[in-house]
Amino acid sequence: MTDVRRQFVAFTFYRAEPEWRRVPPGERAEHRREFAEVITRWNTAGSMRVVPYSTVGTRAEAQMMLWRICYSLDELQRMSADLLGARLGGYLRIAHNFIGMTKRSRYMIRHEESRQVDIRAIRPGEHKYLFLSPLVKTAAWYSLDPDQRQVIINNQIKELANFPQVKLNIIYSFGMDDQDFLLAYESDSAEDVLDVQQAMRETESNRYNQRDTPMFTCVQTTAHEMLERLG
Repeated sequence: MTDVRRQFVAFTFYRAEPEWRRVPPGERAEHRREFAEVITRWNTAGSMRVVPYSTVGTRAEAQMMLWRICYSLDELQRMSADLLGARLGGYLRIAHNFIGMTKRSRYMIRHEESRQVDIRAIRPGEHKYLFLSPLVKTAAWYSLDPDQRQVIINNQIKELANFPQVKLNIIYSFGMDDQDFLLAYESDSAEDVLDVQQAMRETESNRYNQRDTPMFTCVQTTAHEMLERLG
């Protein structure tokens, strides 16, 4: 079976400085238009996928987020430079930035039975809500026998299967960022994600979590709507 081309995945959270809201409304509108054009230009099929989200009212330190997927770190950097070079970019602060890659899991996850788990080729933006958290496992987790870890993972997949409306994207960050993994839950129901997260807390795997915060609640929008919500 041919391996799926691995992807670079980034979640970048931005906050507009208060000074920007004191810019005259007409200029702010031009800033929003220019910034949206940069996003649209980079959102090219086969090269870069960009999904905009609003975090207004869900995180104190960030107001919008771009979920970007591509096949080159150079592409990611060039787009970031274009965003920061736009007029709005001069008023933005990057509150958080998480990066990782897709990778074939070392655990046996039967995708034909569990299509909720997406780890090899991510198709983002299929649902209205995104719930993101970085995950660091303990040293004790990596010291477990692989067969024992497989049993624990199987129990997690079984719990997830109780919530078919929730999709889990798993991104690997070893050596690229501060966390081991990024867990990105997608759903059209915030209630279902809350329930599945609570269920995961009660699995054995949770005992081996060193850190799984901060957590982010994001609402998918168009680029223009995301920017309109800035003010």
